[in-house]
Amino acid sequence: MSEMVPSRGLFSGRESRQVGRELSRLDGRSRLEMARIDQEADLQAERLSALAYVGKRAMHEVTMLSQLELQLSALVPSATPRLQGLGDITALAMADVVSETVRKVQ
Repeated sequence: MSEMVPSRGLFSGRESRQVGRELSRLDGRSRLEMARIDQEADLQAERLSALAYVGKRAMHEVTMLSQLELQLSALVPSATPRLQGLGDITALAMADVVSETVRKVQ
């Protein structure tokens, strides 16, 4: 039969409590840092979603604008240059809105 040898801890009672407190602090700091990282990731994902939404909406609206421009030009060919000018100005304004959104969201 083997003899049982009493084991003694690596630290005294006081040292053990100090180590426990320090480990607890480290764990708390780690959890806080992880929460900060998660929050930043969520914020970045929302930024991406907002930019994608505005970009997709602008592309859809420019497509509709171009289609209307072509249809109206077919009805009144003499208005084609003016319709193109209005379409270009409107498309540029939409691009400006997308650019402004990028600046605001960053």
